[in-house]
Amino acid sequence: MTEANENSAENKATGKLAVLAEHIASVYGKVIIKQDIALGELAITIRRDTLHDLINFLKTNEKCACQQLMNVSGADYPDRAERFDVVYNLLSLTHNHRVRVIVMVGEDQTVDSVTDLYSGAGWYEREIWDLYGVPFKSHPDMRRILTDYGFEGHPLRKDFPLTGFVELRYDEEKQRIVQEPVELTQDYRNFDFISPWEGMTTVQLPGDEKAVKQKVGVK
Repeated sequence: MTEANENSAENKATGKLAVLAEHIASVYGKVIIKQDIALGELAITIRRDTLHDLINFLKTNEKCACQQLMNVSGADYPDRAERFDVVYNLLSLTHNHRVRVIVMVGEDQTVDSVTDLYSGAGWYEREIWDLYGVPFKSHPDMRRILTDYGFEGHPLRKDFPLTGFVELRYDEEKQRIVQEPVELTQDYRNFDFISPWEGMTTVQLPGDEKAVKQKVGVK
């Protein structure tokens, strides 16, 4: 395909998405905060309280026909009042277009689950709850999915410490795994950056009998 044909196909796809965006805005214009077309996808940022209605519209409306939920993901922007983004990526097999729906969520806010519309959303929403701490209202099984039982905090938040809050070890007396607050000794915090091989200046390893011994660091 020539460059001109590629540009023509791209412009045609963008034009279809623009028509789709206009169609969605004609019904939900009052709840749309932002609309963008980029990289062959339509991205819509909407009010959190209208998420379920809009997702249902995108799935059932003939001009949208987003039959498939590709995934649900999250993002953390700690400097914002509503610090989290929850992002739904939808695909229309009928019209071959993709729609991304974004809602912003505060720490003490919930998002309506869409598991009744897409059963596959169940695990994705559990993952976002586990890693970001965003709860989903009316989810049938709102519990952690990736971290261990008793895990504290949500590890994909940008203010979550790299060491975590608890550590696991096997207790000989209790004969089981126990969880304790993280305690890092100073030995694990100081690094001298000296290679252990720097002391191997006169050692001959098996198989090197024919090689000429050279002292490391000696020119």
